[in-house]
Amino acid sequence: MTWSEEPAHTTLLAEEHDRLLDFGASALVHPAGGAAWLDDRGGADLGRGVLTWITCRMVHVHSLAALTGRTGSAELARQLLDGLAGPLRDTGHGGWFHRLDADGRPDLAAGKSCYDHAFVLLATSSAAVAGIDGAEALLATAGDVFLERFWDDDAGRCRDHFSADWTGLDPYRGLNGSMHAVEAMLAVADATGDDAWRRRAARVAGLVVDLAASYDGRLPEHFDSDWTPLLDHNEDRPADPFKPYGATVGHGLEWSRLLLTLEAALPGSDDRLLPTARLLFDRAVGDGWDVDGAPGFVYTTDWSGRPVVRDRMHWVVAEALAAAAALSRHTGEEQYDHWFARWWQYAEDHLVDRDAGSWHHQLDQRNHPAAGVWPGKPDLYHAVQATLLPRLPLAPTITRAIADGALA
Repeated sequence: MTWSEEPAHTTLLAEEHDRLLDFGASALVHPAGGAAWLDDRGGADLGRGVLTWITCRMVHVHSLAALTGRTGSAELARQLLDGLAGPLRDTGHGGWFHRLDADGRPDLAAGKSCYDHAFVLLATSSAAVAGIDGAEALLATAGDVFLERFWDDDAGRCRDHFSADWTGLDPYRGLNGSMHAVEAMLAVADATGDDAWRRRAARVAGLVVDLAASYDGRLPEHFDSDWTPLLDHNEDRPADPFKPYGATVGHGLEWSRLLLTLEAALPGSDDRLLPTARLLFDRAVGDGWDVDGAPGFVYTTDWSGRPVVRDRMHWVVAEALAAAAALSRHTGEEQYDHWFARWWQYAEDHLVDRDAGSWHHQLDQRNHPAAGVWPGKPDLYHAVQATLLPRLPLAPTITRAIADGALA
């Protein structure tokens, strides 16, 4: 029995899940529609407006909570979904705006991204499984938009960014949006029964397998329109929250877990998935964990593995926990269980905020709260999943597994 499966520890994870969902619940719905950005104490930072991806993440986590029977979460998910169905949705050109300002006006200059639309797929699929009113129809629309605009079937990869009216396609291609697209495609397959979404996810995963082999487990994140890596991209802005320079340690861990989910969801699709999951995990741990005089994962490294941004992001630890639990479950090897226990203790010591709630989203190199990349505590997605994934099988995906009664 692994650490995460022991009764005392599953109880701990369940308690932390419930504690997290208390954070900001009364302030979550923005007056303009959708989810408010939450500050350090769970209040609404209304001046930041409404972001589609934040709204989607909170629809997702409250749909999951509704499936566990949590009182009030189904209604919160419904209210947030109304934001996706209403002001965040572009009824003129189709798709979803990136952001509304504080007065509810859409940010047209930001255009439309694969990242946002992948989260719309995830949110609507989770809400549909949870039986939230209107979710199935919105999921169908989101799927159509994604396939028409962002899925490049010839390449088996995702386009990244368009202008708001879809007339301009940016030549940039990115692995971050593609990663969340894989997560979303697997979730859509489990929500709809359409296996074609799994096969699309497997094609994107093939790119990651090849990149991991070519770059010794340090995944390039940025590419031109032909998918040639841009290894110096944003070298002058290394701490960018979505497109940082170099290798992003947490994404290696996130991909490690997703590759194992894909392998379980689509058996026999690629015998390289498990070895690549191991490689990505080992590289992320070797490059990123406890490498600069204090515990914690650095945010990014250069292509030799030297730390670049040394701040610690909460989401990296959350993904490390999920990856360790997945590899432990898949292989039965104790090393992954030991990592899980060590990182959970780190979270308890440095990230879990017993005073104000949720987890500190960013720490500096010495594990003191910081806000240079992530001010406030805007969403619960990574931390909530870190309390759920270790208690679930590798497949189906998290929402379907909970709906099927698999939660320990």
